[in-house]
Amino acid sequence: MRSVRKAPAEPDEERLVRLVAKGDRAAFEELYRRTAPWLAVRLRRRCADEQIVAEVMQETYLAVWRAAGAFAGAAVGGTAVGWLWTIAARRLVDAFRRRAHHAEPPPAAAAQPLAPAAEDEALAATVGGDVGDALRRLAPELREVLQAMVLDGLSVRETSVLLGVPEGTVKTRARRARTEMRRALA
Repeated sequence: MRSVRKAPAEPDEERLVRLVAKGDRAAFEELYRRTAPWLAVRLRRRCADEQIVAEVMQETYLAVWRAAGAFAGAAVGGTAVGWLWTIAARRLVDAFRRRAHHAEPPPAAAAQPLAPAAEDEALAATVGGDVGDALRRLAPELREVLQAMVLDGLSVRETSVLLGVPEGTVKTRARRARTEMRRALA
């Protein structure tokens, strides 16, 4: 009888990040191949400007290459994908801040109503009808928690890191947001 050898299992994303921390370029390329498509889609949900998305993607993967050794992973209840999204989301916020800082609105712009935020536009395109209306009526801090946890699928810990607030605050805001949504949709 011949023995059948199993092909080695592909490393998961956490293992790839650990290999990237050791300078493994092939692991970095594989991590990029696996994660770049969904990361770009998630960024586009929050920002319609392709130039900003491209900049954020580049900055994110550069940060991953440089800081892979700082990834704590499952030891603190996180995932490689969540860590990657947290980096990207922070880079996106930084990009918005840079653009806002460098942009000088024309004098006539002050009299015109403000355009909706990219996140609100993405939310309107994703969630419509009564649910979308109820979401848009939520306080911004409640809406951003729901967006991160429900639309983006982040955990409480990942949402906490993304928004820079304690986990207890995330839980409280999520509960308040759900209560307000139920009341609005009743």
